[in-house]
Amino acid sequence: MSITRVGLVAKTGVDAAASVLADLAGWLEARDVRPIFETETAALAGLPPGRSTVARDDLPRECDLIVVLGGDGSLIGMAGRIAEAGVDVPIVGVNFGNLGFLTEITLEELYQSLESVIDGTAHVEERMMLRARTLRDGVVFAERLALNDVVITKGALSRIIDLAVAIGERPVMHVRADGLIIASPTGSTAYNLAAGGPILHPEVDALLLTPIAPHMLTNRPIVLPGWSEVRVQPAVNGSNEEVFVTFDGQSGHAVQSEDIICVSRAPRPLRLIRASSRTYFDVLRQKLKWSER
Repeated sequence: MSITRVGLVAKTGVDAAASVLADLAGWLEARDVRPIFETETAALAGLPPGRSTVARDDLPRECDLIVVLGGDGSLIGMAGRIAEAGVDVPIVGVNFGNLGFLTEITLEELYQSLESVIDGTAHVEERMMLRARTLRDGVVFAERLALNDVVITKGALSRIIDLAVAIGERPVMHVRADGLIIASPTGSTAYNLAAGGPILHPEVDALLLTPIAPHMLTNRPIVLPGWSEVRVQPAVNGSNEEVFVTFDGQSGHAVQSEDIICVSRAPRPLRLIRASSRTYFDVLRQKLKWSER
């Protein structure tokens, strides 16, 4: 993997990133690697006028590696853009604040991690992405790619919603609940975990179905094979005046009673650079405070 262009993206409003961006750009240029600034990030870093920048949506097509300075939300947003661009650009998440499940590289580890990417020794994990399609009247109304989850949920004024769930053409269950989470292994530590779903190691090839506050205690989370296509439809006789589907919590749309939400593994995984000094279980212990008594 030859790295000659590195995209730089910072969370909007993180002023502390300005000096880091300037130092990082100089460090890259000293190694004959061209830093490419996302437009808003360039303004944050105080780049002089006239320096070329790239819009956030276009950045994945213009570089060989993307460095995200911020939190998990910033990385998830960029992961979606990489997937939509149909490229295999790896991503480095550098946290500003508390350790993230995805942005788990600290500022102190930044240059060591980048050095390992440039010399080809970096630890690169492939994380499953989700492909979600909304079928309306038999045609694709919307299509999105997500890293963590696809969530079907009721509106603020709705009562319990009724969802019919199938794997392909095979019925699985009816869910009467506040909603349903369809999560990847990466997303198992996000909304799924808060809703009582299990944690899956990111190397497990599986999907998760987790009801949100189910009406029946027998509606429990279920782990499905990674090749599954989950199909969810609001039941015709349910109270579905306000049902929404969201993708990684960053975009979404209203669902009609005849819509079918189809979720499956996306064609391309996300390539995530991990810190060589920290395992996945180290992150879990720190984030979930498993080491405390």
